[in-house]
Amino acid sequence: MIRAEYGVRVHCLCSAMGAGLFMGCVRPVLAMGLVQILMASSVLAAQGHSPAQTEQKQTEADRVDETVTVTASRLDLLGRAISAGQGTITQNELRLRPAYRVGELLESVPGLVVTVHSGEGKANQFLMRGFNLDHGTDLATFVDDMPVNEVTHAHGQGYTDLNFLIPEMMGAIDYTKGPFNAATGDFGVAGSDRIRLVRDLPTMISGSGDTLGNERLVAGGTAHFQNGDRLLGAFETDHADGPWRYPDNFRAIKSMARYLHGTATNGFDLTGMYYRGQWRATNDQPLEAIQTGLIDRFGSLNPTDGGFSERYSLSGHYRHGDERQKWQASFYATHDRLTLWNDFTHYLVDQVNGDQFQQDETRTKVGGTLSYTRQDTLFDHIPSQTIVGFDGRYDTIFIDRRHTRQRVVLATCPDSPYGGGQYACNADSVQQGRVAGYVQNTTHWLSWMRTVVGLREEYYQGSDVSLITGASGHVGQALFQPKGSLIFGPWNRTELYLSAGRGFHSNDLRGVVGTFSGDRFTAGSVETPVMTKAFSEEIGIRSTPLRHLNTQLSFWRIDFDSELIYDPDEGVNEAGPPSRRQGVEFSAQYNPLPWLELNTDLAYSHARYRTNNPGYYGIDGLYVANAPNIIWSFGVLVDNQGPWFGGVQLRWLGSYPLLEDNSLRSSGYQEVNLDVGYRFSKHLTLAVSLFNLTNSHDNAIEYGYEYRVTPTAKPVTGATVHPLEPVSARFALTLTL
Repeated sequence: MIRAEYGVRVHCLCSAMGAGLFMGCVRPVLAMGLVQILMASSVLAAQGHSPAQTEQKQTEADRVDETVTVTASRLDLLGRAISAGQGTITQNELRLRPAYRVGELLESVPGLVVTVHSGEGKANQFLMRGFNLDHGTDLATFVDDMPVNEVTHAHGQGYTDLNFLIPEMMGAIDYTKGPFNAATGDFGVAGSDRIRLVRDLPTMISGSGDTLGNERLVAGGTAHFQNGDRLLGAFETDHADGPWRYPDNFRAIKSMARYLHGTATNGFDLTGMYYRGQWRATNDQPLEAIQTGLIDRFGSLNPTDGGFSERYSLSGHYRHGDERQKWQASFYATHDRLTLWNDFTHYLVDQVNGDQFQQDETRTKVGGTLSYTRQDTLFDHIPSQTIVGFDGRYDTIFIDRRHTRQRVVLATCPDSPYGGGQYACNADSVQQGRVAGYVQNTTHWLSWMRTVVGLREEYYQGSDVSLITGASGHVGQALFQPKGSLIFGPWNRTELYLSAGRGFHSNDLRGVVGTFSGDRFTAGSVETPVMTKAFSEEIGIRSTPLRHLNTQLSFWRIDFDSELIYDPDEGVNEAGPPSRRQGVEFSAQYNPLPWLELNTDLAYSHARYRTNNPGYYGIDGLYVANAPNIIWSFGVLVDNQGPWFGGVQLRWLGSYPLLEDNSLRSSGYQEVNLDVGYRFSKHLTLAVSLFNLTNSHDNAIEYGYEYRVTPTAKPVTGATVHPLEPVSARFALTLTL
């Protein structure tokens, strides 16, 4: 009877794939899971068995082989994952993977593209699952359990700046796809990545330089104490010019120190970080200006664009427990300053001074997490794990936007009726906080079936005071987020996942309370909530069909109540129409030899707005701008622990629409990067990196919006582009003591 029910369920879901994964086939997972949590909670209070008894009840198929070959890029999570889109990138791949900039190390996450449209010090652009995630919206990023995405940000909701990271201090990356993990809340609809920091760093010093005028020097190490405690740290200094006609002149210093006591399961750690960077930026430029010879391919209509960023942080963990139960607490406190000068539309608004604007932000945020994990056995033979957790965050933010010419603040703001005075355009004082509680239960009902069910309740509140008009507002909202997965297997090292759940992204509080709004959409046409709901569902398969060949396949769909769209005139995100995305992803990693890995990721997505009246929202069609259809990558990692090591990576970002009516499109880009290293001894290593090996003339990112290239030109809606850097070589020499 159980097998018959399973066959009907799978047939229903597989039949629905072509029609968009009908929710009616997946929602029973949640209904079953809610009953399960209530059942499990009552039984846990009455029953408990030792870890040894629990282990005896598990079959060999449930045990996970955690052996990692030398070049393994991802851990095998068969028997543990909550969905097909979950994984862990090993530290080894991060060391072997060629990356032009630190943020590109996140491209190790399957189906994720990390690029730039501005200077080196600015946050990256992220694209995944049919999303142009802008600078981070809908991809939740954590470093040492600190959320990196910034709410109510000067330059865009969810802004994710990873320039403060020192690559040598990065450990593994745990990632998820979809909002199926109850521990992840805001910005986690498309996925999440959690960057762990290393617990030990050999004493080392490394210097590098390349053919584009980029230099880097890093030094670090670990002090070991007699009681087993460790103090490790690193310091880095960077300079980057790039190929630009007006060099970036990016200058940065980074430092990081960690103190660790005990083990990763029983002990505590404290981490302090500091980062400071400043740069000139060549933003995306009108393609028209390049084609007419007004500027060259690497030129800029406004060479005074750029930015400054500074960040301090202190974070820590406390862990205590055993094989049956464990407690974990974390905290963080950060202080950030940011200034950006951007000129995207040139002379569209102000034909005399141009459209450059300055965005300033000062932010202090504090927060933390607390979780309790318990292993039990239900009815003497059913292994079960329950996690109960809480997390919270509070941000104090000052934001302003000023009209500038060559970085000099002007007395008026042409796109604001409140121009003049100290703050020419807009300025706000924002207080914003959230708190969430969640529970997630995993139960192995049979040797070939387990369920994962999560419930999360989020409460957001905030207040904003406009320092220009004196207007103010206070809002609050609660959101219930059920999540669940029904998992069958493993059979012959194969598992089937049926997942569904609700997630959300928060919105810029200024737009929520109405103290500030942009002009992209018809005034008052979109009511902006504090949290915009999304529902996602997924069917996935994880399999090891051959020895050392790991594969993952998933069919997914995401429905958003409102899409966030970037407004280049105002430099902010605004709430737009509802949207739907659906697609398929495939990943594979093959280790034919202990020192060799081949890996590939292929992602296809289809993104459209869900509205019968796009004009109501101020758009001309149903295409989601900058939503890529295809993302493909192929990589080779080599490390035989002898003298030679390295990696090669091919990335292809497919075409995507630049405008909602699909009248203007980008062809995407292809890029090949290569690393080759040689160990002269256990102390001295030389690495040579070749970026854009084929010297592709593609563009790293393209947009479509209205601009005016000169004061006398007519306004034009056209493509703006930021080219890939040309072929370049980087040489790095590392001394390890």
